[in-house]
Amino acid sequence: MDWLDLLAAGAACLWAGILILPWQPWRIREVLEPDCRASCPYHDLTVLIPARNEADCLAATLAALAAQAPGLKVIVVDDNSEDDTAAIARKAPNLALTVLTGKPLPPGWSGKLWALEQGLKCVETEKVLLLDADIRLEPGMLAALLAKMARERLDFVSIMAQLKTESFWEKLLLPAFVYFFKLLYPFSLANSRTSRVAAAAGGCILTKTEVLKQCGAFASLKDALIDDCTLAKRVKRQGYSTWLGLSHGVLSQRRYVRLNAVWDMVARTAFTQLRYSIGLLALCTAVLGLLAWVPVMALFQAKFWWLGAASLGMMLLSYRPVLGFYRLPWALGLVLPAVSTLYLLMTWDSARRYWRGERSRWKGRVYGRAAKLEDKQTVD
Repeated sequence: MDWLDLLAAGAACLWAGILILPWQPWRIREVLEPDCRASCPYHDLTVLIPARNEADCLAATLAALAAQAPGLKVIVVDDNSEDDTAAIARKAPNLALTVLTGKPLPPGWSGKLWALEQGLKCVETEKVLLLDADIRLEPGMLAALLAKMARERLDFVSIMAQLKTESFWEKLLLPAFVYFFKLLYPFSLANSRTSRVAAAAGGCILTKTEVLKQCGAFASLKDALIDDCTLAKRVKRQGYSTWLGLSHGVLSQRRYVRLNAVWDMVARTAFTQLRYSIGLLALCTAVLGLLAWVPVMALFQAKFWWLGAASLGMMLLSYRPVLGFYRLPWALGLVLPAVSTLYLLMTWDSARRYWRGERSRWKGRVYGRAAKLEDKQTVD
């Protein structure tokens, strides 16, 4: 048995291990769908929306809220937008709407968290829904979220929005984004009160106002770029219950038509996810090479070629639930090794940007390595 056969055997063992893990991170079990039959009061809920340059999406987001809960309390924080975000927000009908003009970004804060911090001071209700400006809730979704929290006595409910999969690059790359996220943050462990794993999706978080205050609100994580998982970790450490799931009723309106759009979205925080560690980056590269590249090489070059075929079969089996959730053909799983390579390149590019002095770039703001923020023209 030569070195390639040994590596192929290792890859097959790893894929088998992923499939038989007790928490089965690849499965789609944590799902919350809209429920138009649920009857939940909205008087104790405020929706808090941070918005920076969201003129294209905000009107649909607000209209969806008004359709489900006329008169709902909504606070939109216009985070120094350079477009018509504030004007569009003020025109939204059938909502108890407050539009705040955000103050200039202070040193050491990320833009979204600073906007949320300002908005939270105006929240007077028991519950608050943190909603990104580009997230549209389908009819019955608001009721489903409130019913889920009440029924299971949860303190923090988060939904990973369904991403658009209309263009070539969206179909190819975005389901894999969800797949890799679930492998890194197994939902069943994140939802367990006994597990130390904590995760959330920042686009849609329903929680109790007091929970945020007990956790130090947003000031305690003011410079976090992966703010959703950081917040979930703080909430869980305080002894509160959290839940994370998927839904067809929480829809992202943001488009990723071109490769560079997905690339920038991933490169913005990928190296942050690895805690800016060259060691973890090297480990990530080695593991991905073993799981994605070795089976393909073994299939064509190894003596025990069937080990490569078995690994690829298990890879496809683990990816099929995500493809099924997005109603995409299972054959897309055949290109997962190539997709994995693209994500690895995005991660290396994220590291390159960091080494050049840029932690992240979003909505015209550059987040430097010294955790200082500058407003600049967006360069795309």
